[in-house]
Amino acid sequence: MKRLKGCGILMMLSLIMACPMRAEEADSTSSEVEFNASADLVSSYLCRGAKVSGASFQPTFSVSYKGLSLSAWASSDFKTVVNEFDWILGYEVGGFSMALTDYFGPYEDGATPKYFADNSHMLEGTVGFDFSAVCKKFALSITWNTYFLNDKDAEGDEQFSTYIELGYPVHTKPATLDFAMGFTPWEGVYSSGFNVVNLSIKATKEIKITDSYSLPIFTQVVLNPNTENIFGVFGVSF
Repeated sequence: MKRLKGCGILMMLSLIMACPMRAEEADSTSSEVEFNASADLVSSYLCRGAKVSGASFQPTFSVSYKGLSLSAWASSDFKTVVNEFDWILGYEVGGFSMALTDYFGPYEDGATPKYFADNSHMLEGTVGFDFSAVCKKFALSITWNTYFLNDKDAEGDEQFSTYIELGYPVHTKPATLDFAMGFTPWEGVYSSGFNVVNLSIKATKEIKITDSYSLPIFTQVVLNPNTENIFGVFGVSF
């Protein structure tokens, strides 16, 4: 996630009543400790409608148990200008999710941050809901993300920058399409006020390498109506 300087309840209840959760879906968390490691190679590092850096390598490691997870995510561009390392503590149950993210770097001025220096981290709280957990025919997801530490404005006050995203996947035979719209409800690092900052379409497809292994690739188009910018990204997942 880039460090930048400068739905309703009735709908949810009606969906739950119209498409009740199955018993086996309600108890979907694993009872065993799981470890996962993966990595993405991307032509550009984009985050929430803004470009952070050019081509980057982004590894991930996570451990999870009964819906609780701890993940480490990093991004390093090939010019070694932008290096980011994030910790994410999350919990998910029945479509509801919450997370606490510790962002470390990058800095706008290009200075090399020190991990244990004062004000070198930003903390963000996230809550979300995936409607497909209660109704498979309605796969809308909603996430709300708000900074609450070291997100300072020009006067040095916390500004609680917030980013809200609606996502909807469409599964087709050649590829999976993920549609997203992200907006900020008030002034913060994303915009000077309420604005849509991210309209994106991501297509993911698996390329068969052997009978037992396929390589996922993806392309994405990202439009930021607020800044009037548009980006294209290609990536490979391992």
